Amino acid sequence: MGIRNPRRQELRRLECKTLDAKFLTEIQQGLNCSPFEAEAVLNVVKEVYFPWLEQQETASLMPGKISLVALVADEPAGKPISQCEKQTICLTLHRGPLDDHILQQEGAEAFRRARIPELCQEALSQGALLTREDLAFRIFAAGTRTISRDLAWLRKHHPKLPLPLRSTVQDIGPVLTHRIEIVRLALAGKTMSQICQTMRHSPAAVSNYLQTFTRVAQLHERQLQANQIAFLLHRGCSLVEKYLALLEQCKQNKTFAYHLQELLSLGSVSRKKKRTREGRP
Repeated sequence: MGIRNPRRQELRRLECKTLDAKFLTEIQQGLNCSPFEAEAVLNVVKEVYFPWLEQQETASLMPGKISLVALVADEPAGKPISQCEKQTICLTLHRGPLDDHILQQEGAEAFRRARIPELCQEALSQGALLTREDLAFRIFAAGTRTISRDLAWLRKHHPKLPLPLRSTVQDIGPVLTHRIEIVRLALAGKTMSQICQTMRHSPAAVSNYLQTFTRVAQLHERQLQANQIAFLLHRGCSLVEKYLALLEQCKQNKTFAYHLQELLSLGSVSRKKKRTREGRP
């Protein structure tokens, strides 16, 4: 039995969360090809597309934003990272003058502790979960022990503050529970501020969950099955099934039914505005 090397294991986990690794996993699982064949396809794609991509605007992100590859939130605990579904997310690392003040007056430690909770929530609102290694090596350029101390400090001084990391969320499993409860509160007529205060989620996260629920409802109206909806929305089938169960409750609950129609009408307005911006009729 070989000697366990934590640093080497960290590097291997990080290597699994790159665009190359995501592409190789998709090719191997989707086309049932060997790692060698998947690598060959990846090389061809790079030769064909990368020269064109390099000419595009690489700085399209807004100032203070970063982009990284993270694990999809619905991936179960214990599943090897190399086999987990991944997605690219965009996070707000630096908020401008507010964070400039924190960095100048209080230092990098205070800055990390101020940003970690919101970064975790922002990732979750996009359907992904960060890890301690993501925070350390992809975001703050710090060591994992440093991030561990920051997390311990946050849990001690702000015990009610949610920190949705893969290590904590997938151990206790509240991802689906939180999403369902947020939608349930919206169907009960609670306002955005009330939901955020009750569930301790950011408005962006709440809005993301409600938009997903609305899309599930719209696709369900078209007679699509749960697995088809999950595929189209890139969401877990278990989450879609939970949302469909909520839709069934709406048939028995007049309050739920009323607010469901409100959500659907808002979704329709949003799509019309989007088509208008894109120059469509």
